Amino acid sequence: MTVENVPETAPDETVDSVEVGTDSSATVSRLEDEGDVAADYLEELLDIADIDGDIDIEVRNGRTYISIVSEDPASGSLSGLVGKDGEVLEALQELARLSVLTSTDNRSRLVLDIDGFREVRGKELRNIALEAVTKVKESGEEVALEPMSAYERKIVHDVVAELGSISESEGEGSGRHIVVSPAGS
Repeated sequence: MTVENVPETAPDETVDSVEVGTDSSATVSRLEDEGDVAADYLEELLDIADIDGDIDIEVRNGRTYISIVSEDPASGSLSGLVGKDGEVLEALQELARLSVLTSTDNRSRLVLDIDGFREVRGKELRNIALEAVTKVKESGEEVALEPMSAYERKIVHDVVAELGSISESEGEGSGRHIVVSPAGS
């Protein structure tokens, strides 16, 4: 298990924006503790499932990031932990957050990634946002996207805003999705 405190913003960071340098040492320490609790929980799950993987913990931008990486990426041994469209990954992330809440009485906003799924999915989401903005600009009409998780919607909202269009989340539960509109509408 590797623990890192990364004070700088990653160049492709698309999660919540927090000013660099505003994390107090107490906050960083709390986030590291959250990471340790979640990592212990996830390590126990991996042991129960007899799945090999290395767990890395990183604190950056006011959030704890936990990555589970395969010792042999070619084996695909962790793909079952990602599931279809990341559904299992999202569930494991929520379980890890619950383990932190139970242990510390603090709600956690930790982000879990498995074998780089979130990075790959982030690139796909950026392309989806770009295509939606292009369609909106060409047609002048709104474009509704497929339902996605809150984390994925945040990435799309950020990209849409960068491209000068407007987006809103609509719907509820598993049907919550983004509608992209032309700027000024």
